[in-house]
Amino acid sequence: MTRTYDAVVVGGGPAGATAACDLARAGRDVLLLDKGGRIKPCGGAIPPRLVRDFQIPDHLMVGRAQGARMIAPSGRIVDMPIDGGGFVGMVDRGEYDEWLRARAALAGAERRRGSFTALGRDADGTALVRFTEGRRSAETQVRARMVVGADGARSAVARATLPGGGRTPFVAAYHEVVESPAHDSDVFQRARADVYYQGKHSPDFYAWVFPHGPQASIGVGSARKGFALREAVARLRAETGLDACRTIRVEGAPIPLKPLKRWDNRRDVVVAGDAAGVVAPASGEGIYYAMASGRLAAEAVDEALASGDARALAQARKRFMAAHGRVFWILGIMQFFWYRSDGLRERFVKICADPDVQELTWQAYMNKELVRRKPAAHLRIFMKDMGHLLASITGSRPTSA
Repeated sequence: MTRTYDAVVVGGGPAGATAACDLARAGRDVLLLDKGGRIKPCGGAIPPRLVRDFQIPDHLMVGRAQGARMIAPSGRIVDMPIDGGGFVGMVDRGEYDEWLRARAALAGAERRRGSFTALGRDADGTALVRFTEGRRSAETQVRARMVVGADGARSAVARATLPGGGRTPFVAAYHEVVESPAHDSDVFQRARADVYYQGKHSPDFYAWVFPHGPQASIGVGSARKGFALREAVARLRAETGLDACRTIRVEGAPIPLKPLKRWDNRRDVVVAGDAAGVVAPASGEGIYYAMASGRLAAEAVDEALASGDARALAQARKRFMAAHGRVFWILGIMQFFWYRSDGLRERFVKICADPDVQELTWQAYMNKELVRRKPAAHLRIFMKDMGHLLASITGSRPTSA
């Protein structure tokens, strides 16, 4: 007889591994299905809140960035140090994701390596998850009372079950992981993340150099079709002297730009992570939001299993958007406006030099919520932003900077 699970989680990245772990800890019979053999291109930044909320051990952090450097089209540099001993943790996705999958298995989830192929229905309507295992071409199938689709931006689960699923707009990302230089310099430091807002490197997003301890991630993203990502990274490496560093591996993948309007099929499927489109606009940050959505998907699945009411699945998206929807909205506006041209990117980097902007930005990033304290600082930022916006429209110089 075909095995029946309480939940089958498709995809073993941060979202899927978190959902599988939480469901197993809740006493559910869980299968974690992951095709393996792939590392997602990612800067690898994790905020302190993620470390706290998901109990991430120190040994997984290959580096700690204590600030960022923003580079404008003109070459203007704005340093953004993190005051008060704060940091941005840096992880290597290969090691990090595997640790999350192993933790799920320790919690009781069954791990199998396989590629999802289709979602069918048994005679009684129960979901049949079909997949191929390893190099075998023959399909295997299992029954699932609930399914969590956490299989990436072009999610096959979402395409099969949700309107618009797997077709969300995306930024194409590409990075090269290299050996870090032997010594820090002005263009590379192990405790600093560098972000390049320059049209020559990306016409509508940004390029980066992120430290990963003994390694570094050099990457770029763009939603513009035909933009040569590899050539852009090669230019950045040449300009920074990092072309002399040995390349360890290269990776590319789509990064979704907008959360799906629906995460569940109102029956027995819910999506999370990139499959749900939960990558922060403007920044492209996804690890924290993937894990947060995976946890909320697990909670919704557990509630639906306990109550027998599939309407509980809709709570995953409702709770996520209640917690993070406003941040996504603000970042979406920021990306739409400030990333459109080098002139606007120049003004954006200039705004980042403001102490109020830096303080509130880091507090919001590290704690994953808008900072409601210091209303006077918010007012000053608003007035300065308005000055830059009006100047961009009229072509004049902003009166407040």
